[in-house]
Amino acid sequence: MHSVFRCLCSILIVFGKVKIIMPCTTILAGRRATFDGSTMTARNEDSASGTFNSKKFTVVLPEDQPAVYHSVISKCEIPLPSDPLRYTAMPNATDEEGIWAAAGVNAKNISMTATETITSNERVLAADPLVKTGIGEEDMVTVTLPYISSAREGVIRLGSLLETYGTYEMNGIAFQDINEVWWLETVGGHHWIAKRVPDDHYVIMPNSFGIDQFDLKDAFTKKKDHMCSQDLRSFIADNHLDLTYDDTFNARLAFGSHTDADHVYNTPRAWYAQRYFNPKDTSYTPYSDDIPWSRKPEHKITVEDVKYVLSSHYQSTPYDCYAKSGDLSLKGSLRPIGISRNNFLSLVQIRPYVPDAYRTVEWIAFGSNVFNAFGPLYANIDHAPKYFGNTCGTVTTESFYWANRIIAALADPHFSECAADIGRYRQAVQAEALHIILEYDRKPRTAIMETNEEANAAIEKLVREKTDSLLDKVLYKASCRMKNGFSRSDG
Repeated sequence: MHSVFRCLCSILIVFGKVKIIMPCTTILAGRRATFDGSTMTARNEDSASGTFNSKKFTVVLPEDQPAVYHSVISKCEIPLPSDPLRYTAMPNATDEEGIWAAAGVNAKNISMTATETITSNERVLAADPLVKTGIGEEDMVTVTLPYISSAREGVIRLGSLLETYGTYEMNGIAFQDINEVWWLETVGGHHWIAKRVPDDHYVIMPNSFGIDQFDLKDAFTKKKDHMCSQDLRSFIADNHLDLTYDDTFNARLAFGSHTDADHVYNTPRAWYAQRYFNPKDTSYTPYSDDIPWSRKPEHKITVEDVKYVLSSHYQSTPYDCYAKSGDLSLKGSLRPIGISRNNFLSLVQIRPYVPDAYRTVEWIAFGSNVFNAFGPLYANIDHAPKYFGNTCGTVTTESFYWANRIIAALADPHFSECAADIGRYRQAVQAEALHIILEYDRKPRTAIMETNEEANAAIEKLVREKTDSLLDKVLYKASCRMKNGFSRSDG
C-alpha cells in the first residue's frame, strides 16, 4: 500500500471493506524529564476524516476478560492466559467495530496506550506484507495489558503476538511503569522494534515512523534500551533496508516514510511540540524530516504542558487556524494537533512518591482538546465514575464525552468570544480536581479501593458542575450570534 495514500487518508482495506485507521498524537516523558519524577504517557485518539468515535472510561474486571479473544475486524482468535489483572480502558461507546480499549492501567500500575497509526514504505511492505487476519489497534490493549507486570514485559508480550499472528496495519504502542517508558513500532506484517525513552527525555509521535537511532547490538545482546523481533537483523540485510553509510543504524530511514504528505500531516506536529519544549532551538521547521525522536527538554515537563501541546492549533505561528491578524496566507494549511476529531486524551502519571495503592492518576479529556479540560482520576478502582463512563451512541449532556462535543461545536464558530470562558474552565477543573487528589493522597486509608472511588466521585461532581456551567455560557454566546437574531431594539 502506498505510504502517501496511508498518510493522507488513514484507511486500510481489510476483506474488501474499508477499515478506518485512527490518526493520533502521542507524548512520552521519562521520570527525570517531568516535574515530579513521574513517568508520563499521553495520547490523543482521533477519528478518521468525517467520523467521530464516541468513547468512554471503563474498568475491566478479571471475570469479564474473555478466555479466547475474537477480533471483529480481522476475525483473529487468540487464546488468553487464565490469570488476567483488573485494568482500566477507553473503549468505543458502541462495540459493532470491536472493543478498541485504546489506553489503560492495570492493577500492577502498568500502563499501555495503543495505538499511534504510523507510516512505512514500499520496500518494507513488499518484504513483509501486512496480514489481513492479524491483530491491530482494535485488539492490542485487550490481549496485552491484563497480562504484564512491567513496561518491558509489555514489549515482550506484544512483540511475541506480532510475530505469531502478524498485523494488518502499522502502529506505535507505548508501555509505562514507575521507572521506564518503552515505545514499540511495528515493521511490516510480523516485525517490530522497541526503544526505551531515556529518563531525561521526552518523545513526540505524530502518525509517522518515529524511532531514528537504533542500537541493533544492544537489541540482540543486553536489551538494555532496545528490543526487536528475533530475525530483524537478517530481515534488514536480506532486503537491503539499511540506508546509512556508517555503523549507526537509522530505523526511520529504513522503515519509515518520506513523502510530501508527511510535511502537511506529521512533521508539523513534531516541530511544534519540540518548539514548545525546546524553544531555544530554532533549527527545525514544519517540513524537517530529521526532527529527533527524543530530546531533553529545556525545562521539566508538567501535566499542563502536555495538555497544552496536545491541544495545539499552532498558536503564535502563521499556521493557526483561528488566527485573525498577521499574514493569513498559511492559516490552517497544516494539520493541527488539537482537531475537531479528537475522541479522547489520556495521560497516565505514575507517581513515585505515594504508596502503590494510589500511585497512578489517569487524566482524561473527551472531544476536541482545544475546548476541553483534564479530569484526574485514581486508576486503582473497581468502578468508573458514571459521568466519564456512561457514553452511549445517543447525544446527552449526562455524559462528559457528549457535553464536550457539544461545547466544541458551539464554540468553534465563535472562538474569540468563547476562548476566555474555556481558559477559565480548563484552569478551574484541573486545579480544583488536582486539589482533591492531593487532599486524598494525605488521607489515612483503611479501605483503599473505596477511598479511591470516593475521591473520583468528588472529582466527577466537580467536573460535571464546571462543564455544565461552561456549556451554559457557550450556548448563550452562540445563541446571541445566530444569523436569524432580531428584536425591536436591534435598530
